[in-house]
Amino acid sequence: MLINEVSKKTGISAHTIRFYEKSGLIEGKRNESVKSNNYYHYDDITVEKLEFISDAKSVGFTIREIGQMIDAWYNKKYSKKQKLEILDDKLNSLEQKMKEIRQMKKQILQFKEDVVNDRC
Repeated sequence: MLINEVSKKTGISAHTIRFYEKSGLIEGKRNESVKSNNYYHYDDITVEKLEFISDAKSVGFTIREIGQMIDAWYNKKYSKKQKLEILDDKLNSLEQKMKEIRQMKKQILQFKEDVVNDRC
């Protein structure tokens, strides 16, 4: 598949696909028998990886973390224990962020109460 076909299939822009390629998350291949263009071709595994990347981004994983996960899941560079550690680390990070957000909400509610009671 060419990049435009992959883009249509995944809903990810060609620009973003190129960014992921430059980041090392996916890899296109040139058809060596075709000398008239420099088009990259992508396979079904690339489409699967792009969907994985999209899902991982939607739950807050960074590009670096996604690269680590691709190594773990697709390149089989990590043990089951290491994969679980990656996920546990992210869960812990999310818990910390949620705690911070709850504190921010509490502070905003206090500001609101101060306004309602003419204390500012």
